[in-house]
Amino acid sequence: MKAMIMAAGFGTRMGEITQSIPKVLVDINGKSLLQHAVEFCCSHGFDDIIVHVRYKAALVEDEIRRLNGLGFRISVSDERELLLENGGGLYKARDFFDNQPFLVYNADIVTDLDLSSLFEYHLEKNALATLAVRQRPGSRFLLIDREGVLRGWRNVDTGEEILKTVPRTELIEIGFSSVQIIDPGIFRYMKEGIYTVVDLYLELASTGRIFTQQFDDGYWFNVGSPEELEKVRAFLSKI
Repeated sequence: MKAMIMAAGFGTRMGEITQSIPKVLVDINGKSLLQHAVEFCCSHGFDDIIVHVRYKAALVEDEIRRLNGLGFRISVSDERELLLENGGGLYKARDFFDNQPFLVYNADIVTDLDLSSLFEYHLEKNALATLAVRQRPGSRFLLIDREGVLRGWRNVDTGEEILKTVPRTELIEIGFSSVQIIDPGIFRYMKEGIYTVVDLYLELASTGRIFTQQFDDGYWFNVGSPEELEKVRAFLSKI
């Protein structure tokens, strides 16, 4: 099965660490963050992978060649000329995918989330996209109904809110885990440009076909800061 790993970000919150290397190449107990992501995707059968690159792309491509030498199957979507965000970047890579649902995974996520369960739930719901979500601290949340269907978005710090349908029940605030299964039919609703997948999902919320599945068990880290990097290193060294 196919997957796209998002790895083009600058990693500015990592400070001096990402002055010399991109965030996806930081070492976590002997393996790059990218290798952790690739191994995790492959462990659930998503073993035909494309990675979008921009910041210090040549270094990322060197790592991809090394991983391909280990037997992984990884292609590159090059965004050196213009960073398209994860929505525009996904659309640019559309020809890589076939007619089967695929995984999109942020390279800076480290988790033991059950991708097989997410995939099966996606098929069951006949969804355009199924987003893994969890209860976690933050300021920006998806708004979902009791059936787990996406209905909007809220920034609790600024009060900004986007609602795409009139809710019939009270909506639930939930954090997006940056892991999702997507049906290739979604490309019919997409276009070239610079936008995020959350922007896209909010535009499609009125279809009732953007679902979520909640995973509160297990672990989930977003390696976005030096402090979080150290937490991940310490945690993984004990399991």
